[in-house]
Amino acid sequence: LSPDAIDALRTKLFPRASLITPNLPEAAALLNERIAESGQDIEQQGRRLLAMGCPAVLIKGGHGHGPESTDYLIDASAVIRLAAPRIATSNTHGTGCSLSSAIAAGLAKGHDLEAAVRNAKAYVSAAIAAADRLHVGHGHGPIHHFHSFDQS
Repeated sequence: LSPDAIDALRTKLFPRASLITPNLPEAAALLNERIAESGQDIEQQGRRLLAMGCPAVLIKGGHGHGPESTDYLIDASAVIRLAAPRIATSNTHGTGCSLSSAIAAGLAKGHDLEAAVRNAKAYVSAAIAAADRLHVGHGHGPIHHFHSFDQS
């Protein structure tokens, strides 16, 4: 994104949002910093993002390394680490959009933010795990949104 677009996100959108959901590279770009490598770095970046006016930040760890993909839900009072096994697949197209949509659906159903995020992460993790059963296109394929209905 252009610097003007990033500035608009920071000053116009974030103060109106209930939650922002950057991945590790996006969080770094929003802060004009290097990509966080440790949990402590991620928490610190999350706190700096909170200072931009949004009440909660979910920094997604899918771009990280190691056996787990750990997301960090950060608000003014807590840091909640949400870990899931890292799944070896190239079918990860749409994970961020799907996670944000699932969180919004949980909030619309009346769940509190932590429950909505936990449920959304479980849903997306299962959709990633089932993604290799799909044979759609070439390269990075989609996650399997309908995994719970798939009987194969």
